[in-house]
Amino acid sequence: MKKYTLILMIFAGALFGGCTDVLDRAPDGLLQMDEILSDPLRVEALLNACYNQIPRKGYVYWFFDPLVVACSDDGWSSDDAADQSVTGCYNDNNTAAKHWLRDWPADNHTPATYNAAYWERSWQQIHLCSQFIELIDQETTAVSEPANRGRFKAEAKVLRAFFYMELVKWFGRVPVIEGSVSYDADFTTYRRDSVAKVARFIVKECTEALAEPMLPWRIDNSADAMRTTKALACALKANAMLFAASPLHNDGLNLWEEAYQEISNSVQLLKANGYELFTACTNQAGFGTGPAAALRQLVCNNADYSATPRDKETIFQVRDGGTFVWHIGYIGCDHPNTYKCGTCPTQELVDAFETIDGKPVLDLAKPYLDERHLQPNYNRDNTLYDPNNPYENRDPRFAEYVLYNGVHIEMEPKAPFTSWDIEIQTYMGGAHEPSWDINNRTHSRTGYYHYKMVTPKSSNAIQINNSNWKYYRLGGLLLDLAEAAAEAGHFAEAAAAANEVRARSGMPDLPAGLSKEDLILRIRNERRIELAWEENRYFDLRRWQTPDGDLSATCKYFTAMQIEKNGSNYTYTRRSIRENPRGGWQNKDLLLPLPFDEASNLEAVTQTKWQNPGW
Repeated sequence: MKKYTLILMIFAGALFGGCTDVLDRAPDGLLQMDEILSDPLRVEALLNACYNQIPRKGYVYWFFDPLVVACSDDGWSSDDAADQSVTGCYNDNNTAAKHWLRDWPADNHTPATYNAAYWERSWQQIHLCSQFIELIDQETTAVSEPANRGRFKAEAKVLRAFFYMELVKWFGRVPVIEGSVSYDADFTTYRRDSVAKVARFIVKECTEALAEPMLPWRIDNSADAMRTTKALACALKANAMLFAASPLHNDGLNLWEEAYQEISNSVQLLKANGYELFTACTNQAGFGTGPAAALRQLVCNNADYSATPRDKETIFQVRDGGTFVWHIGYIGCDHPNTYKCGTCPTQELVDAFETIDGKPVLDLAKPYLDERHLQPNYNRDNTLYDPNNPYENRDPRFAEYVLYNGVHIEMEPKAPFTSWDIEIQTYMGGAHEPSWDINNRTHSRTGYYHYKMVTPKSSNAIQINNSNWKYYRLGGLLLDLAEAAAEAGHFAEAAAAANEVRARSGMPDLPAGLSKEDLILRIRNERRIELAWEENRYFDLRRWQTPDGDLSATCKYFTAMQIEKNGSNYTYTRRSIRENPRGGWQNKDLLLPLPFDEASNLEAVTQTKWQNPGW
């Protein structure tokens, strides 16, 4: 047996300890592989090391800003001049050597273990997973319970697929390396493989994991929180093929039928094994009885670990927070215990919510008549929307996602308020008015505040949500299915999948008889609404572009709503958040750059191009 020297990180404390949870044990220091394989605890600790570096997402980026959302067209951060990661992105101060989204740093508010470094950390974990997969079969006595051998190997395969998926999302093409890399490997043969090849490798890994009897469909006890499952394998297969078929990644090939078949099979397997949408709010005292209350509860609460869970929708969540929304995303405006505003919904996101009759407010094919989005191109078929009363008759999810002028919330009172029933006042001169002074971090730049992941009706002074970040849920996979089915020509199934998601929040079915183009537009908009603030929109906008495209239509200029109050009447005027373009809209921004030194070294060794276009 080969002897490899493996440097393993300390994870969750001291060496081994007395804990029985495989995810709470880790080896320490320099160990030979035969030393690891001679001790079942160390084998399990090696598997534990494979779980390191899973990004936490949500609000754990530098200084609690949801950075990925803030870099999409759904949000604008009031930390735009605060010398933070989002500042560098907005001012386009990104290079291949230092990219603020790829390499966001830890500060005193963010644990160092949450640093991004997506390229390096993903490859590190892929290598660990490959080592484990190879070595677990080499030693028959290295597992305390032999029945666990198959499960451990399947877990490592799903984890390897997970980290490959992270690489594809951020960087596109990457080499498929099925085994561990030895010190004398011939790196001159390495090439960036097509996304389709990577996706099919992910599908293969996850299909093999699905065949393992000991790998469970669902985690039913908190001691095993975040361990991989067959459900996660299904989600990764679906996600991988969705990306592979998308215009940015498909190399001009039509892969939609293949993607549709894989995603449809994954959804069917999930439903057959107990996964379903969370449709009934079980905490009406906290979340109310509105049509979208169940969705709001789903994103605000942790999934429970039980054989018969309350939440049967969540597929994979981290186990140590990630969401962390404090006081309406730091709503500021002098309310107690607040410091800053953070990222707020844009007018563009608000425009995306349909009216309650299921009709878009804008023409989805061309939502704005001008580059700066100050001239909305209204949908002529919509008779419910009134620009002079823009927040009435909207999709029920709107009130659960966005704080807007006139809406009421429960919050500790602060002058001029005297009761816990607070009316949000975003008109100019109101308690929550927006500010376009870049030195003002406590007020919205958009005229709105984030509300989706905020726990309502908190019993204490601070409305806080520190729930675990949900990577995958069935609602998202249904919309993956809807998109792939529509693109592949399975229109009835596409509409059915989208309608299942819409029905949960009280929205009517999509109209029958839509053209393929219109059906795809409606499904894309449904993805934007349902999955807002869940870090999907950033990637959707990019994978829908062709390799020579850019994001000038969606991510160059952004709009706020300025409201003037005249007695009991309000005047609504769209205005630009700032006059110059926000960074992140150019062709080069469709993918992150590989780290400069890494790309340079690989190009020198392989004599082929590695760096992404524009960097």
